[in-house]
Amino acid sequence: MAAMGRAARGWARSQPCALALAAALAVCAFYYLGGGGETFSSATRRLRATPPAPAHRHPQRGGGEAAAGGRDLHLLMMFTKAERSPALRAKGQAALRSLLRHGRLGGADALHLHLVTEGASRDIGLGLLRDLLRGAAFRHQVIVHDVNELTEKLFPIVEAMQKHFSAGSGTYYSDSIFFLSVAMHRIMPKEVTQIIQVDLDLKYKTNIRDLFDEFDNFPEGAVIGIAREMQPVYRHTFWQYRRENPQTKVGDPPPDGLPGFNSGVLLLNLEAMRQSKLYNQLLEPTMVQKLTEKYHFKGHLGDQDFFTMVGMEHPELFHVLDCTWNRQLCTWWRDHGYSDVFDQYFQCEGEVKIYHGNCNTPIPED
Repeated sequence: MAAMGRAARGWARSQPCALALAAALAVCAFYYLGGGGETFSSATRRLRATPPAPAHRHPQRGGGEAAAGGRDLHLLMMFTKAERSPALRAKGQAALRSLLRHGRLGGADALHLHLVTEGASRDIGLGLLRDLLRGAAFRHQVIVHDVNELTEKLFPIVEAMQKHFSAGSGTYYSDSIFFLSVAMHRIMPKEVTQIIQVDLDLKYKTNIRDLFDEFDNFPEGAVIGIAREMQPVYRHTFWQYRRENPQTKVGDPPPDGLPGFNSGVLLLNLEAMRQSKLYNQLLEPTMVQKLTEKYHFKGHLGDQDFFTMVGMEHPELFHVLDCTWNRQLCTWWRDHGYSDVFDQYFQCEGEVKIYHGNCNTPIPED
């Protein structure tokens, strides 16, 4: 999530019944016509948890799985409360437009866009995707996940860690969605073996297909690909541990230090996560408690905090992405006590592939 904070289901019965039927037929017609001739599908994807949560599939042009020899590219983003935030809608539109502008997929590849959303945001998001995907030159499909249903499945898994990595002192049911990436291997269908989760405040400057190729660079034992945090966030968070361990690299800047991670761009090897005994042990409440006590850790950035803390103890679980894949732009900590060391964290050499406008920082225009 962004470094300084994160950014409905059901059908109402109506009278007369004929109006409801007409509305349903209109929706079917919308997806049929907007999808390039494919029949509308309202079939649900049964997720792994019990009881299973549905993910409604809306095939667009060319929908379905990748052709023989191709690659299924699963990309997930959250799009909630958009009806209340014109700024969020604008960010989503800009991110998707840049992603699709630079997207160059092989003829046998298929891009599966997973949208985690609810209520009015669902209609806004689908309308946005319909417009942007119209005429796309590659096979693609939109899969909608209801945020409330995912939260219901996540809460039992991540409840114990929320008090350590959420703002405030309580454990709130609604906060569970900020830990989706942590337990996605237990939520997604097993046939989804890899997925990339991204924030909305991004701007893509290169082909998204190249980011999926980073999965091929994972060293043995790694389950997650993630870039370093580019502010001294965790120099601050680990202050007590650093004071007690003055020789530690925890919280120090790169290239030799351990500045922590930023979860704006996440490569999740779901199959490796499922198979990793170590990773799944680290999800257990006793292990989370043990590590938070060791590092005196109290964060507020959800999954990013969990990955950062685990990375201090078990760096072998992570493939570190180059900073150009998540070039963060937020400079909040430069003006809040860390101006003397800020540039050591913030520097990033190389041609930027993805800009990350975290903490509402403007992204450079083309």
